Amino acid sequence: MPASGREETSNTRSIPFFTNIIATGFFSGYIPWASGTFGTIVGILIYLLPSTESPAVLSAMIIVGLFTGVWTSGRVADIVGHKLTRSAELAKATFQPGEHEAADPSIVVIDEIVGMWIALLFVPKTIVAVVIAFFAFRAFDIVKPPPARQLERIPNGWGIMLDDVVAGVYANIAIQICLWILRSAFPYLLSF
Repeated sequence: MPASGREETSNTRSIPFFTNIIATGFFSGYIPWASGTFGTIVGILIYLLPSTESPAVLSAMIIVGLFTGVWTSGRVADIVGHKLTRSAELAKATFQPGEHEAADPSIVVIDEIVGMWIALLFVPKTIVAVVIAFFAFRAFDIVKPPPARQLERIPNGWGIMLDDVVAGVYANIAIQICLWILRSAFPYLLSF
C-alpha cells in the first residue's frame, strides 16, 4: 500500500494535463451525455478556422491528430478504463452489441475530432456540406460498419482512433455522393 494509506488503482491515478486536454478535445469529452457528438463539434469548430479547408493543411492536421490521438487516448484508457456515459452505453448496446475488449472511455473524443476532419477532407467549406458531414460522420461512428467495429478491438489507442478513421472515410464518401446529387438538383444550395 502506498504511503498515503490508500491503494492506487486505475481510477485514482490522474491524467496528465496535456494528455487530458488533447484526448478529451479541450475537455469537451467531460460533457456527461453525447460526449462524442460534442467532440465532433469541436472538430468542426477547429475546421472552421481560416485555411483549414486546404487539403494540405487538413491532411497534416489529420496525420498529427491521428498519432497524437493514438498516444493520448491510449494513456487515458489505461488510467480510466472503459468508463462510458449513459448515452454511450445505450448507443453501444443498441448498435454494437456484444463484448468490447479494448477500453474506449467516453471522455476520449480526439478520435471524433480526427474522424470529422477526415469526413471534411476535399469537401467545400459551406454550411450545407458541414451539416451533411456532421450527420454522416455521427451515423457511421455510432453504427460502426465493417471494418470499423473490428478495428476497435486493436489495443493501445489504435482501436480507439482507427474505428473513427473508418467512420470518417465512409462519411466522406457519403458526403461526396450527397454533394454530387445536390449540385445536379440544387446548384444554388451549395453556395451556402
